[in-house]
Amino acid sequence: MSFYSCFNTRKMIFKGILVAAFALICVEAQNTCELIEWNGGHFDWPNDATKSIYKSSGRYCPKNIIATRAQIFKDDIFVALPRYKPGVPVTLARIGLKQRGCEPVLQPFPCWASQEESDCNALISVVDMYLDENNILWVLDTGVVNSLECPIRRAPPKVVGINVLTGKKVKTLDLCGLVAQASRLQYVVVEYAPCGKPFVYVSDAATRSILVFDVAGNKGYRVVLPKVVAGCRRDVLYIALIHKTGNNNNHLVITYLSGARIFQIRTEFLRAGCAAGKIQDLGKKDGKIVILGTDLGSAIFFRYEGKREVYRWEVGTCFSGYELVYKSPECYLATQAIPDVSRRRIRVLESNFPDYIQGTVGCGASQRVALMISCINQPTC
Repeated sequence: MSFYSCFNTRKMIFKGILVAAFALICVEAQNTCELIEWNGGHFDWPNDATKSIYKSSGRYCPKNIIATRAQIFKDDIFVALPRYKPGVPVTLARIGLKQRGCEPVLQPFPCWASQEESDCNALISVVDMYLDENNILWVLDTGVVNSLECPIRRAPPKVVGINVLTGKKVKTLDLCGLVAQASRLQYVVVEYAPCGKPFVYVSDAATRSILVFDVAGNKGYRVVLPKVVAGCRRDVLYIALIHKTGNNNNHLVITYLSGARIFQIRTEFLRAGCAAGKIQDLGKKDGKIVILGTDLGSAIFFRYEGKREVYRWEVGTCFSGYELVYKSPECYLATQAIPDVSRRRIRVLESNFPDYIQGTVGCGASQRVALMISCINQPTC
């Protein structure tokens, strides 16, 4: 090879390295400018007197507040603030996606009056939520407060549908007849059947069940899952709704945190109230996985218990072929992957949740919503 050929080759390699480095810098800059982070919880109080009353009475304790689940609608992020500990004045709040800085303001959603802990008709403790295709935010309210210290049941469990455009409550689903004394309701997803009727699915880890609610028919029933789904421990029962391209049948992916295997079932069988013989085994997991969410298509995002790496898995016939798409900063763990439909992006809610559980967060838990390097409809991005 001549001197000039060698020089040109090295020049092209160096140019390629520069392009790759520039692209990495651009990605990091994009993540930085789209980052929202905060400690504890700073609310849009009606006035200073109200804040003072909440604080002096112990109803507002910033270090006991943490966002664990979220959904995005246009320029708003809706966050669930479970009342795991005393001093959480609001259990469902809204953050402006365009807010910047370390202390965004949390606005009670729909309003302050809807958050009163002593009112059984209000939102008591929201642990999960799902935004459907018709702009209805469905929130799962366990009705139990102080669940990490001294649990107190303030109200029966329910799922509440709220129109995000108007802030009006459109439906309340009473789950009393579907739960047992030992029930632990954890996750909620919603789909519209081919006939156009909405159906709500709630995971009940303690009873190895999926609660199915026909919203239009105002009726619900419990679908008990096969024993093989639970394995040894009934700790956390994850559910994720996936839509496969070219297939009108939606599937619910199901797995326990400590379960050795992962499963799926067509939702038409759940709507029919039957799971016997209908569960499909997707294979053995290679560790304890935490399901974080979906891309609203056929992909699931997950991480391993206690690990910062987030993976994307295109759901197939076996649990394999997943790829690394994100890694949380030191001391943070992701609790949800959130589709940002209007921008065709996936964002991630993350926090120092283990520190919060152990009570070592100081003045408040560190929380952030960051941009994940992924997008909805990935092949066309």
